Amino acid sequence: MPPTAILVEHVCKRYDIGVSGENMFQYGSLRESIAVAASSALQRLRGGRSGLEVSVDHIWALDDVSFSVNKGEVIGIIGRNGAGKSTLLKILSRITKPTSGYAQIYGRLGSLLEVGTGFHPELTGRDNIFLNGAMLGMRRHEINQRFDAIADFSGIAKFLDTPVKRYSSGMYVRLAFAVAAHLEPEILLVDEVLAVGDAEFQKKCLGKMKSVVGEGRTVLFVSHNMAAVKSLCDRALLLDAGSVVAEGHVDEVVERYLGLAREIEPGGSIPEDAVRSGTGEARFRHVELLTQDDRQSGEFYFGQRIRVRMTVEVMESVEPVVAGVVIESLEGVKVACSFSTDCEMDPYTLSPGWHVLTVDIKVTLLPRTYTIGVYLNRTDGYDVDVVTRTVQMSVLNVATTGRDSYPWETLQGYVRAPSQWCAPESVDPSTVGSHDPVASSTKPD
Repeated sequence: MPPTAILVEHVCKRYDIGVSGENMFQYGSLRESIAVAASSALQRLRGGRSGLEVSVDHIWALDDVSFSVNKGEVIGIIGRNGAGKSTLLKILSRITKPTSGYAQIYGRLGSLLEVGTGFHPELTGRDNIFLNGAMLGMRRHEINQRFDAIADFSGIAKFLDTPVKRYSSGMYVRLAFAVAAHLEPEILLVDEVLAVGDAEFQKKCLGKMKSVVGEGRTVLFVSHNMAAVKSLCDRALLLDAGSVVAEGHVDEVVERYLGLAREIEPGGSIPEDAVRSGTGEARFRHVELLTQDDRQSGEFYFGQRIRVRMTVEVMESVEPVVAGVVIESLEGVKVACSFSTDCEMDPYTLSPGWHVLTVDIKVTLLPRTYTIGVYLNRTDGYDVDVVTRTVQMSVLNVATTGRDSYPWETLQGYVRAPSQWCAPESVDPSTVGSHDPVASSTKPD
């Protein structure tokens, strides 16, 4: 039996919500202390309870999690937002301590958790390669040996002497992943590295991950991209509400996860812990799906128009920006997209405050379950706010008219393509492949 690389035994992690009375002044600022004292005095005058006696609530981010990983195994960690995946990786990376239980690591560990953590905006890309490499545990001579490979992999070698504060978010992530990917640990923890960047970059990331797997290293891979999980992993672990609810062959666990994923609501506020990226001048706060009569719904007839209504809070004026909606399958495949400039509309100028953005999407999706991602991007390439998998919808195997229905059980792809078919025409078998019988019957203009 292969030796153990990771052993997790009865790990629990509790986070307190709020502060207790005895700790109220210990960590707060002077302003917070004065505010709490004033509130307490008012409460006593009203005959109520003192603010110093505020009770503390808590949540269990992880609840009695146990599993082991053998050396050379590639394990997928999957689950919905807030399931505890990132908390687990932070405990394994020694970033945070468990409330109870323990986790043991046997071998040199490398982490790709929050890609780009530790980058200094005023330093150049070249300087940040050395800074970030050192933070990830690489020695200077190791970074020098791999510098050319890192620069080549990033695809932004000509910008390495530019301060990273001038990078687009895509450039930033490319360089950060390039540094982390060239760390050569025995055990690698990867969290959502395929959730950012363009298609070319994601393909490159996946290729690098496959090469790491091929080298026989131990990998824990966290992703919402089920196609990538199934491609890289043989075994998977499903977390839900901090507990392990399924463990085993990747196909079986992914199917269980997709069952849980179908419970996502068709509209509502975006959770504070949602995975998002961007500069932060504006934030998506609410997304909902609407039918043609403006009724909120998570189910649509085959071929039915889909209305997406997004509410954005703008903290700082942003211009010019483009809004977008991306439709993904539950497996993480991007199926279709729509952007506000597609209909020849000028980019938006958004002033501070709350704004509603609405788009009607007419795309003939095949009967499946899909998720919606929302995007707000500057025209110079910077992401202002990007949130994937915000809401979910199902396309039914039923249409408003029988002529438009798609009754077959076996589905090919995700979209029914608009097309024009010709009526059957009899041909002489001897002419097949030699020329076009239709075209030969008419003379060119």
